[in-house]
Amino acid sequence: MKALLLCAGKGTRLRPITDYVPKCLVPVAGRPLLGYWLEFLVRAGVRDILVNTHYMARAVGDFVRQSGYSKYVTMVYEKILLGTGGTLLKNRKYFGDSTVMLAHADNLSMFDFSRFAKVHLGRPSGTEITMMTFKTDTPRSCGIIKTDRNGIVKGFFEKKKNPPGNTANAAVYLLDSSVIDFLASLNKKKIDFSTEVLPSFVGKIFTFHNSHYHRDIGTVRDYLIANSPDSVRKLSKLSEALW
Repeated sequence: MKALLLCAGKGTRLRPITDYVPKCLVPVAGRPLLGYWLEFLVRAGVRDILVNTHYMARAVGDFVRQSGYSKYVTMVYEKILLGTGGTLLKNRKYFGDSTVMLAHADNLSMFDFSRFAKVHLGRPSGTEITMMTFKTDTPRSCGIIKTDRNGIVKGFFEKKKNPPGNTANAAVYLLDSSVIDFLASLNKKKIDFSTEVLPSFVGKIFTFHNSHYHRDIGTVRDYLIANSPDSVRKLSKLSEALW
């Protein structure tokens, strides 16, 4: 198992906070988001973590070097943003034939990693991706999914006015190496995962539901909610229970 933590984004929706700090280092309960991910993955036994950078790359690199987890991390700088799919493809040799856990480090997610991995290993035949889902209280601003009775994705509804439910894509995935083979077949350097990849895998994506905690720290509102006293207490309890 290897991991890709996406840390290159500019976080424009989170300004003015991200005028001074990269989105992946925005603090929740006094701790940068990337710090949660690094500790979580290392505790789960992942020893090969790729972190891509672009905006405020030096700050991200400095944090990783001082985090205590740098020996598990390989940093890659993108002069031009490649998109999620493009980053995966550019680093194909690093990932090899391994299963890849893909996550946006500017999300905050608490879940049972071993169960996530087991679900992926035991997924239905013919599926190549296991997608984490969560229940959202703002379905109009999320990518809503529909599944069949077996938990296989049958449709995506991205930020619709009248979404068919509130089960959302958490943008945390476990990927077979065949997914990177597909990326190579596109013959492109810049590849958007949500619009250019996922639609081609409808019917080949299994789901894992995160019933613990997931939040995209994408706006100032989300940031304030994540740092509210109730949320901080919940994070503390989940950290003790899951880590």
